[in-house]
Amino acid sequence: MIQSRPAVVRISDTVAGELEKRILEGSLKAGDRLPSERDFAVELGVSRPTLREAIQKLTSKGLLASRHGGGTFVTNRLEAHFVDPWQEMLSGHPMLHSDLLEFRQMLESQAAYLAAERATNVDIERLDALYATLDSVYGSKDMNACIDADVAFHQAIAEAAHNVLIGHMTASLMRLIHGHVSNSLEHLHARPQRWDQLRSQHYTIWQAIREHQPDVAARASRDHIEFVRQSMMNANKEAENRLSALRRQGETTV
Repeated sequence: MIQSRPAVVRISDTVAGELEKRILEGSLKAGDRLPSERDFAVELGVSRPTLREAIQKLTSKGLLASRHGGGTFVTNRLEAHFVDPWQEMLSGHPMLHSDLLEFRQMLESQAAYLAAERATNVDIERLDALYATLDSVYGSKDMNACIDADVAFHQAIAEAAHNVLIGHMTASLMRLIHGHVSNSLEHLHARPQRWDQLRSQHYTIWQAIREHQPDVAARASRDHIEFVRQSMMNANKEAENRLSALRRQGETTV
């Protein structure tokens, strides 16, 4: 009886698997540029031809892309197929916004729960730094910095959950709702008392995760998203009232 030979695992396959793992876990994110070929080969302990072959494997999967004269970058393939169709749907069907926030509440509360259970010391150090940045910019008038810090803080929580699907789904969701986050923060920033409530909510979530209190973290996250939902509803209502007032003014001046 002829016995089949065991499959030979190529080094380039192992390297490709390592790079793919880094992309899945979020240590290599969409838009990140890979180190130079020489430095990366040294870091991974392989030859440059082996590294090139591994990169080509992931390029063929659409996870990496090379730019002529500009290096190799991680693509947004894992997020794009979710975001692109829903972005168009949201613009055409406003009733989906409520469903989106409901989904965000479910996803982020679970992420906070798991982060409080699973966060390592490295995760906590990262969250500490991001919370410090968030709290600092919340005291400024730089709304772009506030939005970036807010998104980074919530994404770090998702990654501290150590569930790759939660990490990538949260990244996709943040891309999808970026405009909503911006409108909500601008609305709250104009109302100091509400703005302070928002800062306090982030503090509560952060502390619950640091102290490894899953139920407290999940509840704080749910309350936070509900607060955001109500704020967005108020902002939309105020915008509608302003337009209505302007229309009436136009009618009376004709």
